[in-house]
Amino acid sequence: MGRNVVVSALQFACTDDVSTNVNTAERLVRDAHKQGANIVLIQELFEGYYFCQAQREDYIQRAKPYKGHPTILRMQELAKELGVVIPVSFFEEANNAHYNSIAIIDADGSDLGIYRKSHIPDGPGYQEKFYFNPGDTGFKVFQTKFAKIGVAICWDQWFPEAARAMVLQGAEILFYPTAIGSEPQDQGLDSRDHWKRVMQGHAGANLVPLVASNRIGKEVIETEHGNSEITFYGNSFIAGPTGEIVAAADDKDEAVLVAQFDLDKIKSQRHCWGVFRDRRPELYKVLLTLDGTKPIL
Repeated sequence: MGRNVVVSALQFACTDDVSTNVNTAERLVRDAHKQGANIVLIQELFEGYYFCQAQREDYIQRAKPYKGHPTILRMQELAKELGVVIPVSFFEEANNAHYNSIAIIDADGSDLGIYRKSHIPDGPGYQEKFYFNPGDTGFKVFQTKFAKIGVAICWDQWFPEAARAMVLQGAEILFYPTAIGSEPQDQGLDSRDHWKRVMQGHAGANLVPLVASNRIGKEVIETEHGNSEITFYGNSFIAGPTGEIVAAADDKDEAVLVAQFDLDKIKSQRHCWGVFRDRRPELYKVLLTLDGTKPIL
């Protein structure tokens, strides 16, 4: 008998009302549970609009401390009721620091801890450095009831080092909650397929399943230079351990994706393929540099 785990990726359009969005997330988590899901991924910063289109002081007020966070508490109750694992993305205030964070809720409702987003983007429409400190948790894995999972956030998904670091620590499945879409400065730039292929590569290079959840819909934010608009392209997906896409959403519709994996079978495939046997860590010191020559101490 294998160790079968059913994973799910949710996809929906956000309003800018917290209660509406949390209600939507709960409804879709319940739908995923009805389809047999054990671990359900909700998209990045799902409590409201993706506010990082603008640099606004009032949006900083949306951050809340990790302990006692009302959405995390509600998802703990839901996880315990349904017996599912739920990673919960939120805007964290920690004294005078702020983070783009995710709390991992186990199937009994217990809080396994948080990961803070490591790579913080800064470009037109995605001005996260105004709001978020670089994460200080390092890449982590979490032993849940159903699997040992690695969870990173959005821009982290472009860095193969992050995926490899989590799998080296024993992650059996990778999860990436996301908020990505059009580029306000260049409406002709569409990163959708690039975004998918990079994560498919992480799955294939590490021989683990991967789950990506993205939002949909058009969001308009008032900035100091006028309105900024992003149309989020969805395309949430679940990839298998060779990078193959086994479930996928489109760019417009709400979705609950579900896929089942035999983790024992995948573990055997991963070990037999030899990429972890044949690694040469002593040759990778260049990865500890920014310019290829000077190690960062």
